[in-house]
Amino acid sequence: MSLFTRSRQSSDTTGSGADGDGAAPADTTGGAAASASGAAPDTEAAPDAEAAPDAEAAPDAGPRPDAARPGRFGRWRRLRAARCVTVGTTVLAGALVLFALLVPNRVERLAFDAFLRLPAEGILLATLLLALPPRPRRITAVVSGVLLGLLTVLKLVDMGFYQVLARPFDLVLDWILLDDAADFVRESFGRSGQVLAVAGAVVLFVGLLVLMTLATVRLTDLMVRHRPVATRTTLVLGVAWITCVTLGVRIAGVPVATKGTAEMLDNRVEQVRAGLRDARVFEEQAAVDAFAKTPPDRLLTGLRGKDVLFTFIESYGRVAIDDPAMAEPIDAVLAEGTDRLESAGFTSRSGWLTSPVTGAGSWLAHSTFLSGLWIKNQQRYRSLTTSDRMTLTNYFRKTGDWRTVGIVPGVRRAWPEGEFFGLDHVYDSERLGYHGPYFSWTPVPDQFSLEAFERLEHGKEDRDPIMAEIILASSHNPWSPIARMIDWDDLGDGSVFHGIKEEGTDPKEVWKDPEKVRTEYRRAIEYSLRSLTEWVERYGDEDTVLVFLGDHQPVPTVTAGDTGKDVPVTIVARDRKVLDRVEGWGWTDGLKPAPDAPRWGMDAFRDRFMTAFGPQGAPSGAPAPSGRP
Repeated sequence: MSLFTRSRQSSDTTGSGADGDGAAPADTTGGAAASASGAAPDTEAAPDAEAAPDAEAAPDAGPRPDAARPGRFGRWRRLRAARCVTVGTTVLAGALVLFALLVPNRVERLAFDAFLRLPAEGILLATLLLALPPRPRRITAVVSGVLLGLLTVLKLVDMGFYQVLARPFDLVLDWILLDDAADFVRESFGRSGQVLAVAGAVVLFVGLLVLMTLATVRLTDLMVRHRPVATRTTLVLGVAWITCVTLGVRIAGVPVATKGTAEMLDNRVEQVRAGLRDARVFEEQAAVDAFAKTPPDRLLTGLRGKDVLFTFIESYGRVAIDDPAMAEPIDAVLAEGTDRLESAGFTSRSGWLTSPVTGAGSWLAHSTFLSGLWIKNQQRYRSLTTSDRMTLTNYFRKTGDWRTVGIVPGVRRAWPEGEFFGLDHVYDSERLGYHGPYFSWTPVPDQFSLEAFERLEHGKEDRDPIMAEIILASSHNPWSPIARMIDWDDLGDGSVFHGIKEEGTDPKEVWKDPEKVRTEYRRAIEYSLRSLTEWVERYGDEDTVLVFLGDHQPVPTVTAGDTGKDVPVTIVARDRKVLDRVEGWGWTDGLKPAPDAPRWGMDAFRDRFMTAFGPQGAPSGAPAPSGRP
């Protein structure tokens, strides 16, 4: 007899006793298990079990009446395991559906109490499924599961958009940004990082659709099998939901009764409708241009003979100046730049502009600044760049007195919009003569971009005046690693930056800690500001007019949740007559705008600037009308 059999027999004899005729009582548990599993009755299996020899039994061992018990016990264990799997799977299915209905679409709202709520949508769906006939019920369960999966995916995408753009995903206009996001991951974390990110997104998308559908079908089948209980439960939950709404019951400030999913979907429907209406509104706004009929010889007369440089510093937002953790070092850089420029004979004025975007979308800000229209989404951008709207750069070109060029190191592919913006020549990342490394997303360090502009255009002799659009990209997300200033004479072809990049930080490590991200952002802004002010000090002259500004605020990780969209804007010139023309603007002296300095919409700048430097001189104190809603 085996050790297991001996221990079981001893336990049964000791614990249960014998019935009236001396036999052990029947094992009703094992019999039930056998019956449930469809096995033959124990009375048929016992004789074989008793006849089987036991290698460990003594030679004189008698029959083993309990020899069949291990088989029954094994079946019982299998059934118990199956029961646990069934219950566990059902619980997971319910949790998954509740997750889809209750999970918020913003990371900062993810908290335990967010899931301690009664979703009206779940109660209504359960009521509908219980009321439908079998076939329509099955179809409705599958469709509902797919929709819940899509809803969950949308909420997860919203989380990403709020983290970067401080707004939800636009179901009509934002699809192009997904491709841009994949490019950004590749340029920041390499091809392998991009492949892993895209593969993970695809697996998550498909997995959520499949699992959510299976979960909904499983819960539907469970409710149908236990219809009375399911009906009573649904009724109780419905009454509880109405009661909680009526009494305003809350847990940790969060309403217990919610219809957040329905409200979210309603907002998305309205978003689509607003997008369709916006196309018509924008068309009407774009048709109005105060300078469309102005003769070329009366355009920008106050700047004739000057080199006018419109320079965008990527992600240079108000947070860099106002945030207490950044204010001191940024103030020091701006004060140092102001002093050095004044020593070189330059004067500067600064104010604030409100960008149409935050976190990302630089091209929307650039086109807003140059076109005088509020370009807040991709639909407006496409409408603008396929229209005959004149931009600020177009008007410089229209006069015939400026050569218009673009220094755009962030462009790495064909850029047909360059012609729309009126640029005679575009220098992208491949045409600046740079042979150094990328710094994550940034193809060319700012100091090299400015030196290339000097070499390729500004430093040439016997040239026409230049109007340049210059993009400084070193302060672009993810701000790691960052270039540093070196002697301008040592820049060469940029190979020197290989060693500088190796000294820098690793973006994968930096982005594990929000404080490290903020620190690296601040350092990147410092680098961009120093590159620009040192270039003006080194190469600027009596005919240099520089307008530089941020295109948008950085991502919420840096702004710490601040959704403001203000960016600094500064005008620098050595010729005092240039700044006399903007005296009425009320801007602050120096490179740092005062907190109460004038604040305009970025779309108002074009007309204000062209009016100030037109034949009539300085404009009135009020900003031009804005196309903002």
